[in-house]
Amino acid sequence: MSNELGRVAFIGLGVMGYPMAGHLAKQGAEVTVYNRTSARAEQWLQDYKHDDVCAIAATPRQAADAADVVFMCVGNDDDVRSVALGEDGALAGMRAGTVLVDHTTASQQLAVELASACAAAGVGFLDAPVSGGQAGAENAGLTVMLGGSEADYQRVEVLLDVYAKKTALMGPVGAGQLTKMVNQICIAGVLQGLAEGVHFAQVAGLDVDAVVDVISQGAAQSWQMNNRAATMAVGEYDFGFAVDWMRKDLGIALDTGRELNARLPMTALVDQFYADVQNMGGGRWDTSSLLRRLS
Repeated sequence: MSNELGRVAFIGLGVMGYPMAGHLAKQGAEVTVYNRTSARAEQWLQDYKHDDVCAIAATPRQAADAADVVFMCVGNDDDVRSVALGEDGALAGMRAGTVLVDHTTASQQLAVELASACAAAGVGFLDAPVSGGQAGAENAGLTVMLGGSEADYQRVEVLLDVYAKKTALMGPVGAGQLTKMVNQICIAGVLQGLAEGVHFAQVAGLDVDAVVDVISQGAAQSWQMNNRAATMAVGEYDFGFAVDWMRKDLGIALDTGRELNARLPMTALVDQFYADVQNMGGGRWDTSSLLRRLS
């Protein structure tokens, strides 16, 4: 690389990608960004441009041109294909020996598909979904779980460390996405349990904040309890990870579970509870809104 962090491209400036790309720019990387909504990219450049080395590209291919590493963080499998593949896709602009890193939470099958396309072009590939939400992205506190080769992981680790508190290579291509499925399965169960606990405390006439203060010091403690119980208790859900996106993630996990013959009864049930929340108009509410359907 030409400097400590080198030349990178970042494709997708949503609530996660925007600050992730920003951290790279603030730490001195030469960052070229692409976003489907150009106004979002223009605002990013205004917020993070330094020394005239950051730029906006008109297509993913242009963004990837001359980049040592290309990052993607978009919505779903089809979104990834639209920015990675094809004549104007990122891969078309990448040189042999560079690395494509997909931070999107997507399917294992897509990871294998992209890895094959990258291999044909002499490009490395890592599936690298993240956990930690918008706050984790903004505070450089994400967890990144990766699938791919050790060599490719070592090449990008210094870049990942700019916005992550923990990174780990979980196995071959696809292992990162499988690990993220485990993450979402666990979160779904914890949130449903927390929703029922808060609901029970309210119906029983207890002070929810006092209850949480006590039980969060014991075995019931969780990130969700520490960060969501108080807002759940007052019915605030206009922030955080949206129900629509959680249903997308749980759908991937459930589909994969069927393929692997892994039994996920709780996950299937909570997925239907989230469908209830969507039917209540809460598709964009935070995932802690499971409480709303109980009350």
